[in-house]
Amino acid sequence: MTRLTRRSILKTGAATAALSVLPKIGRAQDGETEVHGLSSFGELKYAPDFKHFDYVNPAAPKGGTLAIQLKQTFGNQNFDTFNTLNIFVLKGDGAAGMSSTFDSLMAGGGDEPDALYGLVAKSVHVSADKLTYRFFLRPEARFHDGSRLTAKDAAFSLNILKTKGHPLYAQLLTQMESAEAESDEILRVRLTPRRSRDLHLVIAGMPIFSERDWQGKDFEASTLEAPLGSGPYKVGRFEVGRFIEFERVPDYWAKDLPVNVGQNNFDRIRYEYFRDRTVAFEAFKNGTLNYNEEYTSRIWATGYDFPAVQDGRVKREDIESGAPSTIQGWYFNTRRDAFKDPRIREAIGLAFDFEWTNTNIMFGLYKRTTSFFENSDMKAVGAPSPEETALLEPFRDRLPASVFGDPPLPPVSDGTGQDRRLLRRADELLREAGCKREGGVLKLPSGQPFRIEFLDFQPSLQPHTQPFQANLKRLGIDAFSRIVDAAQYQRRMEEYDFDMASRNLGGSATPGDSLRLVYGSAAGKRPGSQNIAGINDPAVDALVETIATAKSRRDLTIACRALDRVLRAGHYWVPMWYRASDWIAYWDEFSRPQTKPRFASGAPGTWWYDAEKAKRIGRG
Repeated sequence: MTRLTRRSILKTGAATAALSVLPKIGRAQDGETEVHGLSSFGELKYAPDFKHFDYVNPAAPKGGTLAIQLKQTFGNQNFDTFNTLNIFVLKGDGAAGMSSTFDSLMAGGGDEPDALYGLVAKSVHVSADKLTYRFFLRPEARFHDGSRLTAKDAAFSLNILKTKGHPLYAQLLTQMESAEAESDEILRVRLTPRRSRDLHLVIAGMPIFSERDWQGKDFEASTLEAPLGSGPYKVGRFEVGRFIEFERVPDYWAKDLPVNVGQNNFDRIRYEYFRDRTVAFEAFKNGTLNYNEEYTSRIWATGYDFPAVQDGRVKREDIESGAPSTIQGWYFNTRRDAFKDPRIREAIGLAFDFEWTNTNIMFGLYKRTTSFFENSDMKAVGAPSPEETALLEPFRDRLPASVFGDPPLPPVSDGTGQDRRLLRRADELLREAGCKREGGVLKLPSGQPFRIEFLDFQPSLQPHTQPFQANLKRLGIDAFSRIVDAAQYQRRMEEYDFDMASRNLGGSATPGDSLRLVYGSAAGKRPGSQNIAGINDPAVDALVETIATAKSRRDLTIACRALDRVLRAGHYWVPMWYRASDWIAYWDEFSRPQTKPRFASGAPGTWWYDAEKAKRIGRG
C-alpha cells in the first residue's frame, strides 16, 4: 500500500511497517525495555550510535530545485488537482508533498523492510506486555515558528487523527486506547489487548501537529492556510490546482539526526499538476519537470527520442527497486448486484487478453500479475502447505474448493485478442450464474441488461481497456468507459459509485495493519476506504488478523499465502500487469550516492542537485 511516511513522497523506500519483538539495549524502570529502534521481528541493522544510513552521502550538498509530478496518492489526494492543504481528512483534494512539512516520532530507512529509528523521539520504553509505549521526545524539537514540539502536541495529533482524521487514519488507530503526555518530554501510548503487531509502528510514523496552531480551527475542514509543521520543508508559493512549492528549512532542528543525514537535499521541491499525461510529458521534455517516473510502456519504448535524450542532457534508467511489486488491476464493486456472483466476475476476467495487450500495446515490457503478493515469497504457489491448510480449515465449508488446491491463475490466451476458447468458457460461466442472452444482449438473472461502466479520470488506459470491452461486447455485455474530472472521480470512488475501476496499490515487505484498509469488511463499509471492491468475507478478516499479529516472519509468510489463495479464488479483480523495476528519466543535473537502498531505488530522495552538471547542459 501507499506508505504513510513523508519519505515515501521522494521514493526513498522508508517503511511504516510492523514489530512484535523488540531488541533490548537497556533496562528501564518498572520492567520496561528501552530501545532505540523498532522492527517487526527484532532485527535492527543500525546500532544506537549510528551516524547515518549506509546508502546516503552524508556530505551531499544542498541546493537546486526538484520539479516533479505527483505519482502516488494517499487519503484525500488526487493526481490532477488540489484545493486544500489539509491532507489528513476526508474533505477536499489534498495537495501533493504536504507530508514533508511534518515530523513523526520515528522514521525508517530503505535498506531494512520494517525498521524505524528515532526522530522526534530519541528512545522508547516498552512495557513487558507490549501494551504501553513511552516515547521520550527530544527537547530540541521545534515547529517552524520556533515554538517547542512537546508530548502534548504528539498526543493531540494521535487523538485528533483517530477521532476526526480521514477514515484511513482513523481505522489504523482504532486499537489505540489512549495517548497522553506525562510531561513535555514523555508521551505515553496505551494499546488495547487486541492490538495488532504493527500498531505502535504506525503510531510512530504518524504526523505531529501543533496543538496551539489548531486551537479554534475546524480540523475536518478544507483550508489553504498551511498547518504549522516541524519537518524539513515548509509550504512556499502555490496556485490552487496548478502547482505547489516546498522550501527547505535551513535551520531545520533535526537536519543532523542520523535518519536525516544525506537526505532532504533540495532547496525547493515543486509539484506541477496536469490533467493530461501527454501535456505532463511535454513539460518534462521542455524541462519544466526535471525528474519523471514513467508508468506508460508506450512512452517508455517510443517517447524518449527527443533531442535532449539524444544529446545526453536527459538520462533514463531502469532501476531494480528490490521492493514487492505494486498490485494493479480492474476491481469489481461487489456491493452491486451484478458482481456478487464470483462466476460472473471470473467470466469477465476471461475477456481480458493480456498476451495480446502486452505484445501490441505495451511492447512486451510487462509480466502478468497473478497474485496479491506478486514478486515476493508471500505469493501462494502450488497446493497449500499443512500450515496454510490449518489456517484455512475453519472456513472450508464457505470457501471455494480451489482454495485448497493450486491457486487460480489468470488465463493464458492465444494472443489473437479474442481467444474463442476463453470467450466460450466465459459464456458458460455466465449461463451457470443465471445470465441469459436475448437478441445478442446478455441479461442478468434479474432480467436487467448487463452493463458495465469502467470509471476513470484520464484516458491513458483506454488503449488497454477498449479491446477488453470489445470482448465483453462479444459476450453481450454493454461495456463502456466513463472519463470524469478528477474531483468527480474522487467523490464517486469515496462513495463507491462505480461498477469497475482500476487501482494500483503499493506492496509491502511486511504486511500488517494496512491490509485491513484494503481487504477488511469493516473498511469496505466506510466511505473513502481502500477496500474499493467491497470484500466482505470472514475468512479474509480472520487471515488479515493473523497477518497483523504474526510473531515471526515465517508465520507472516504462511498467513499471507493463505490470504492470497482466498482472494484469488474470490475473483475480486481482473489483474493487470507489473514490473520489478522503476523506469526513471531525469535532466542530467543530479548526482547520487554510490549505493542504493536495498528495498528501493533511492531516487530522487537520496539524490542532490549538481550545479556543475547543470551548467554543462545549459541549465545552471
